Amino acid sequence: MKPPLPPARTRPRLDPEQRRALLASSLGTVFEWYDFYLYGSLAGIIGDEFFAGLDPGSAFVFALLAFASGFLVRPFGALLFGRLGDLIGRKYTFLVTILLMGLSTFIAGLLPGYASIGVAAPMILVALRLLQGLAVGGEYGGAATYVGEYAPRERRGAYTSWLQTTATVGLLLSLLVNVGLRRLLGEQEFTAWGWRLPFLASSALLAVSVWMRLRLSESPAFVRIRRAGRTSKAPLSEALGRGDNLRRVLVALFGLTAGQGVIWYTGQFYALVFLTRTVKLDGALAGLLIGISLLLALPLFHVFGALSDRIGRRPVMLSGCLLAALGYFPMFHALTTAANPALARAMARHPVVLVADPAQCSFPLRPDGGEPFTRSCDVAKQALSAVAVNYRRRDAPGPARIEVDGRRIEAFDARRLSQPERMRRQQALEQQLGAAVLAAGYPSHADPAAVDRPLVVLILTLLVADVAMVYAPIAAALVELFPTRIRYTSMGLPYNLGNGWFGGLVPTVAFALVAHDGSIYHGLWYPVIVAAASFVIGLFLLPETRGADICAGD
Repeated sequence: MKPPLPPARTRPRLDPEQRRALLASSLGTVFEWYDFYLYGSLAGIIGDEFFAGLDPGSAFVFALLAFASGFLVRPFGALLFGRLGDLIGRKYTFLVTILLMGLSTFIAGLLPGYASIGVAAPMILVALRLLQGLAVGGEYGGAATYVGEYAPRERRGAYTSWLQTTATVGLLLSLLVNVGLRRLLGEQEFTAWGWRLPFLASSALLAVSVWMRLRLSESPAFVRIRRAGRTSKAPLSEALGRGDNLRRVLVALFGLTAGQGVIWYTGQFYALVFLTRTVKLDGALAGLLIGISLLLALPLFHVFGALSDRIGRRPVMLSGCLLAALGYFPMFHALTTAANPALARAMARHPVVLVADPAQCSFPLRPDGGEPFTRSCDVAKQALSAVAVNYRRRDAPGPARIEVDGRRIEAFDARRLSQPERMRRQQALEQQLGAAVLAAGYPSHADPAAVDRPLVVLILTLLVADVAMVYAPIAAALVELFPTRIRYTSMGLPYNLGNGWFGGLVPTVAFALVAHDGSIYHGLWYPVIVAAASFVIGLFLLPETRGADICAGD
């Protein structure tokens, strides 16, 4: 018979050791998210630098796919490092994750582009993104477990909410660095070489974060079960092979983290892509407005975390899912009108129409027959995507054409054309289309003087506030849902599946949906459906965990 566990300590306030654990975990996680989102905020430049062999529209899609690759491997990082964290402890495991993340980012800043080393450049870039994804997959589970096991029971939501701000602070930091360097160096110099500086500067942040984490002690909850000989010998088998725990993992994924993931990436990251690429707002101005909204909404993470200690985790998080499902379409419509009123007027008065045979149209992320994007409909959609214009579709037989304010622009079938000829004709088609939409009143960029800055900031702040509702209580909820012996593995998997797969794919899937359908708002259907599904599943299946004794099952 195993010896009884020593009694758990419950303290209402953090002592110096607990504060050090919270600070070190949070600052280290800020650094990891800063590294991770540098790539996303520079996707356009990275597409030109590392995928220069493709047309601009395809280069952007592949840049987003390379960004998404880091998210796709996050669940595997959760399993790898989660197992180590449950076997050997929390402290040393998430020390390894931060080293892996920092070194990958530093190397990305030194990596030569496509013009220097050809296809090796995008291949190495994707490999670095995969390493980053593995590291982030192991980082969050370790940090959340560590902080959650240190925090007082009755204030666990409030204290872990500080950790939940780290992703937003990391994104904010990456935006501020990019905006500052753009203004300091100028857009031309920043695009040529200055974009590498934020990656290289991360080495200083890495050194500080590693130093702080080396000073930490092991989680008290893990120390207790290790002294009692109750650590898991097979965390993966226990976490995923036992029906009761597997059910909790699945409920946490579909009833909580999937919805939270799409809301996070839509409200903070996709909003930036939408403003810069779709609404054509200047990148520096868009980053500044998003940065202001992040600063305004940042205290709400602690507010909603503390609120979850009073009324429960479920009411706060599920309300956020419902608000996203109901509010995304009107908020993004309002965002277009506020950021680029000329574009909103042109879309209403002079709609662009793609007339094509639907059988000749491929989905952007599903190559057809080995020769993707060469039929006339696909060629026309590539041109529309490159110009980034809203359009409607009308089915009709024959070669595809684009109608703009009475003008007809004929597309072409590229299946029998050589690569140089295809690119020449594609460029000519895009120039013709660009001239037509400009003549119809579609602006090439948003007029800074016409941007309703206060309204844009208000809408963006509301989007981030919704993020805070679903994200602030989630660390406490996941820590409370699983037993100590397999907590790192169990909570890391649904979190990283929800955020890495469901959430991380938001920009790529949304962009592909827009390119396929034509409406600049069509990509919102993906986060709306996922958020609504999480609300329904969570409402019926997700248990309330507020105030749970996280050592009770040990």
